[in-house]
Amino acid sequence: MLAVHFGAGNIGRGFIGNLLFQSGYETVFVDVNQELVDLLNEKNQYAVVHADESQEELIIRNVSAVNSGNDPEQVVELIAKADLVTAAVGPNILPFIAGSIAEGLRKRIEKSDAPLNIIACENMIGGSTLLKEKVFEKLEENEKPLFESRFGFPDAAVDRIVPNQSNEDKLMVKVEPFYEWAVDETKIIGKRPEVEGITYVQDLKPYIERKLFTVNTGHAAAAYIGYQAGMRTIDEAMNNGEIKALIQQTLQETGRMLVSKYAFAPDEHQQYIEKIVHRFVNPYITDEVTRVGRSPIRKLGPADRLVSPAIQFLELTGDIPVTLTRVIASALLYDYKEDPEAVKIQETIHEKGMEQAIEEFTGIEAGSALSEAVMEQYEQLKSASMRK
Repeated sequence: MLAVHFGAGNIGRGFIGNLLFQSGYETVFVDVNQELVDLLNEKNQYAVVHADESQEELIIRNVSAVNSGNDPEQVVELIAKADLVTAAVGPNILPFIAGSIAEGLRKRIEKSDAPLNIIACENMIGGSTLLKEKVFEKLEENEKPLFESRFGFPDAAVDRIVPNQSNEDKLMVKVEPFYEWAVDETKIIGKRPEVEGITYVQDLKPYIERKLFTVNTGHAAAAYIGYQAGMRTIDEAMNNGEIKALIQQTLQETGRMLVSKYAFAPDEHQQYIEKIVHRFVNPYITDEVTRVGRSPIRKLGPADRLVSPAIQFLELTGDIPVTLTRVIASALLYDYKEDPEAVKIQETIHEKGMEQAIEEFTGIEAGSALSEAVMEQYEQLKSASMRK
């Protein structure tokens, strides 16, 4: 079986590529990093190491790679004969791989009537749906009905902490042992791909929102609050009692919203929260707050991990989410100069004022109760920072 995976980075190799190998696939990674491509083609294997006491090492074999920038025709040929296509490139890059996928699917139609599923494994809601939209933008109208019937783009919820790392062996990846990969079975075309580790579900949204508004919200909160407190890494921030308490309060708010919305068992969801917090303090994972907090404009989006649960909390409970608004304010204060999005946020606040910046980046209406709560938290945090 052949899998084509876009993205040979740490998540691609340490999470998706790992599970594809364990499921019997030969995997070809598609990337633009020539060094990684060359190493994968030279060695045809790499190590995945568990970031825990065991330090268990898994050798991932039957892998190779192709540079999509240098050899786009080979990518097209690979997609034409693949049994599965996956991607872990980051939400902003999905539109840039759509052209190669569209051409590969065209070629596939010429050669075969076999169905194919394309799964985007990203930290976002509707990653595969977005990729499908971008692929279909490349099609003629008369092509779309056949593509609809032949190719599936099932959305997925993925969860595994793979920290930024620099290893002597540039292919080796350290990952936490825990992972979760849920896929929307209702959008599968043909036979569902048998991948060890995938949980197929009929309704993906509860899984996506539970993960996004617990793992990603908590991780981002630790990053932005930790950054304001002068912490360098997530585990350093989480070992600060005050910060850890704020993260737990944040997840109590998102948890109250999720339990109300999806009727999760409160005790079970509380256990899930505790498991997530425990993952953040893993001493074997050192993750810089500036890596976890990068791209704050995307993370402050109205459908993303900070603002969406705050809006839904207010709608479902009628209360202002005090800690979530503090986290949003912390993200707006994030001024890491090497992050272009952080720089843009600070420039916008300076040029247009706080209220307009909130509306522009979060979609929270100026003058609303939620906007005023964020502004109040922002001023309190800014004043506290200036007193230090």
